[in-house]
Amino acid sequence: MGYTGRRMSGSRSHSRRGEAAVLMQTLERVLLFPALLLYLELVLHIYMKTSLAYAPVYVAFSFAAGFFLSCLTLAWPPKVNGMLSKVLAVGISLIYAVEIIAKTILQTYYGPSALGVAAGNRLTDYSDVIISTVIHSIPIILILLLPSILLCIFGAGFPGFDRFDIRFAGLVLGGCVLCHILGVGVTLLPWKGDITPAMLYKMDTNVDDQVEQLGLLTMLRLDVKHMIFPVKNTMGDDFSDIGALTPPDSSSAGDTGDNSQTADPAPVVDTSPNVMDVDLAALAENGKNDDVKWLASYFNSVTPTRKNQYTGMFEGYNVIEVVIEGFSGYAIDPQLTPTLYKLTHEGFVFNNYYTALHYTSTSNGECQTLLGLYPKNGNPITMKRTGEVKFKENGQSVGFDAYLTLPQQLKRAGYNVLGYHANSEMYGRKASHTNLGYDWRQFGDGFEGLELKNDGGLQWPQRDTVMVEASVDNYLGSDTPFHVYYLTISGHMPYSNNRIVAPYRDTVRALPYSETTQNYVATVMEVDRALELLLQKLEAAGKLDKTLIVATGDHIPYFNVDTLEELSGQTFGSSEAMEHLDEKNINFDVYKNSLILWSASMEEPVVVDKPCCQVDILPTVSNLLGLEYDSRMLAGSDILSDSEGLVVFTSTCWMTDRGFYNRFTQEFTPAEGVTMTAEEQESYVSAMKKLVNYKLSATPMIVENNFYHEAFGG
Repeated sequence: MGYTGRRMSGSRSHSRRGEAAVLMQTLERVLLFPALLLYLELVLHIYMKTSLAYAPVYVAFSFAAGFFLSCLTLAWPPKVNGMLSKVLAVGISLIYAVEIIAKTILQTYYGPSALGVAAGNRLTDYSDVIISTVIHSIPIILILLLPSILLCIFGAGFPGFDRFDIRFAGLVLGGCVLCHILGVGVTLLPWKGDITPAMLYKMDTNVDDQVEQLGLLTMLRLDVKHMIFPVKNTMGDDFSDIGALTPPDSSSAGDTGDNSQTADPAPVVDTSPNVMDVDLAALAENGKNDDVKWLASYFNSVTPTRKNQYTGMFEGYNVIEVVIEGFSGYAIDPQLTPTLYKLTHEGFVFNNYYTALHYTSTSNGECQTLLGLYPKNGNPITMKRTGEVKFKENGQSVGFDAYLTLPQQLKRAGYNVLGYHANSEMYGRKASHTNLGYDWRQFGDGFEGLELKNDGGLQWPQRDTVMVEASVDNYLGSDTPFHVYYLTISGHMPYSNNRIVAPYRDTVRALPYSETTQNYVATVMEVDRALELLLQKLEAAGKLDKTLIVATGDHIPYFNVDTLEELSGQTFGSSEAMEHLDEKNINFDVYKNSLILWSASMEEPVVVDKPCCQVDILPTVSNLLGLEYDSRMLAGSDILSDSEGLVVFTSTCWMTDRGFYNRFTQEFTPAEGVTMTAEEQESYVSAMKKLVNYKLSATPMIVENNFYHEAFGG
């Protein structure tokens, strides 16, 4: 009897140990994916040097997503559970690795909505950069893959692949729901800052902030969600304080003073507003949808810029606009790049011009320059979208009406409008630039005379001098005024191995810089020679004096901040920070650049100190040409007008005549000589932050609703 009791006691003890083992195995089964996702998020945040303050948010969302994945590996036969677990673990880990590489090379994380862009671009052009980045990233890739590797090696004995019934999977799914609710609740906590987790959870922009605050997997999930259910405008309609941003002395701009009985009266300057005959109030009342009504109300509240002494200065002139790949004015030198030096010092001289880097670099550098709008900080990519979006009108399919763009304006004025890019199709330019009004020519689409390989493929990158030589005869032989747009390619990275360097190698090797910086200077020298050739061709054709040259960079050479530091003698921060578009840790003067507005007819330079950027080019040139345009409906403004200067950076930091606002510290630093009371500063910063938000948010609404067509009627 005693023996039996001892045996029964032992059985109970053995049973308890068995139950504990089963419980432990169950926890291991269930927590595999939550633990993996949390590990991947922490590794990404630490490696990318993003804030860990938001860990509570992505911890909750990691557990929610992890429990969901655990459900998928609990209800099948053991072999299926095991294989599925390994495949999911490896696949998810690779997603994190690929996103880090994409962020490093292309400066953005890529959600599912952007996969079409990546597939449509010629990634072989970036093969050297991709290979070198992958090699450089092998340590972090291995760290990300480590749990999956261990799972694949020791997975046969891992106690997580037994079959569970559907009821247990349902219980785990309940945990997923609870953790998701917890995650959403955590976003609603009183987080500090201009952009908070709660805001980001409802946005389809600010991808970098979403990854930092919500986690990579949540950003990807929201991207899919917003592809199906587009985000609605929730900004409200209070525009009352926007008018208060008008500079206090703006009313005196263009004033000719006392004109009574003077020996030599000053000419009267027309200072009427640059607006068009459109009833925005009526459109705000009767627009086809809420977005159109909001845009009309917003634009109706904007103070228009006024005509000035420079209005029509180049009326009737030919216009050649050049967007220079990877350009920084820090590379301009009177001996090495004499044409660039001449054009930046003998025309309009802009001392505070910036080419701030925005989402998708070149494409949205073009967006700012050509559309006069800040690009959407997310997908779809704004410039590409203008060629994709279609609308129904009278039973016909029509595209986006880019009514205020320079090619559209000049085409209506009878100009011959052409565009050239010495590269193959990328970012949907054939559709978008044709839609703008250009007779668009690129390799494979009507652009002959370029350098080819033996197999008939395009040499890459092309020489900008070859692009000019192959195109000028298309427009110089006609008496019709012309507008030509060039998108250059010679300055494309990488600079460690660029075929453009060869003709300039002996010259640049004598410079006191690193080899990469020397090579970069060589690519700028190629741009200089292309502009020199262009001026020579114009002069030979007798058209130089009646041609306006407009030129700017699409973006700085962001892969090589150390190169810009060598050239400028300044410190800007690390190339890694720029590659990650981490504006918390950079000197914003890294974006300072040169804007060319020049004509041989100018007798003396005009110096402008106002802060300005790429979105300001379109309205400024429109005013110089004396074109009719509506200054309220562009994000930029005429630099030569009485309007306050504004530069908006991708992080939503901004700069004006009155100072610089740092979104990360929420501090406003007044410009030199500017004095403001604490009350004035608080009111000004609050209104300016709202205006910046409106300018950034308006662009996708303009494109997706064909707003200019609604306003101007085509």
